[in-house]
Amino acid sequence: MRKFSLGKAFVPVVSIIVLIYLLLPIANVILFSFNERRGRNNISWNGFTFDNWMNICGAPDVCTAFGNSILVGVVSTAVATVLGTLIAIALVRYRFKFRSTVSLLLFTPMATPEVVLGAGLAYQFLTMGVQKGIGTIILAHIMFCISYVVVAVKARVASLNPAVEEAGRDLYASPFQVFFRITLPMLMPGIIGAALLSFALSFDDFIITNFNSGAVSTFPKFIYTAAAKGVPAQANVLASIVFIGALLLVIIVQMVNINKRRRMAQA
Repeated sequence: MRKFSLGKAFVPVVSIIVLIYLLLPIANVILFSFNERRGRNNISWNGFTFDNWMNICGAPDVCTAFGNSILVGVVSTAVATVLGTLIAIALVRYRFKFRSTVSLLLFTPMATPEVVLGAGLAYQFLTMGVQKGIGTIILAHIMFCISYVVVAVKARVASLNPAVEEAGRDLYASPFQVFFRITLPMLMPGIIGAALLSFALSFDDFIITNFNSGAVSTFPKFIYTAAAKGVPAQANVLASIVFIGALLLVIIVQMVNINKRRRMAQA
């Protein structure tokens, strides 16, 4: 009979407690997405209902704010991913003047507090006479997302084996063909990871957005202004959909990787 070991049980028990602590806010969001609406607040539990899921846009402006966040996230992610990938390739593969300085400056948005970045950008837009709106939000998000894309893709570029690309050139492939048929596919895992991170950062951002959004509302900004009276249940529904969607994406990717490893093992 095995003796109970407190040392062996400590790590699993602490891990479970930490996991529960991390998941409690998410569980609360999902639970209150089924809360029956009575009045304007959504702070206390009133009863179980599916009405909020059947009428997601029932709360004023919630779907508009959510749509703005999706639009900003997609556009800023697309632009930041393309520019960041090109910058990462240039920093790893080429030698040019001020290369080290450029590499250092790219870390500045990551190291600078968001309130400083937001205020600085707001001042620049004000000085240039640019009207704040969806365009200024996208420009601000592109600025700080590029840094994260460069860091993620740069590590992937550095890990590539140049011999594979040289083999393609030896087989008379043009530089265009080598890039799109060899280099880009090998970079794709890093690029996809960087894009997902960029979208998550953009969708979740509040501080920089609040400085540069003007009258335009995004989902985090909507949540902040609504929090005083209790976040509407429809906002909880949309947040639950985002979480469930992200969870399903992770599960699908893991299943695909498992099946790929099984096929490789059987080959």
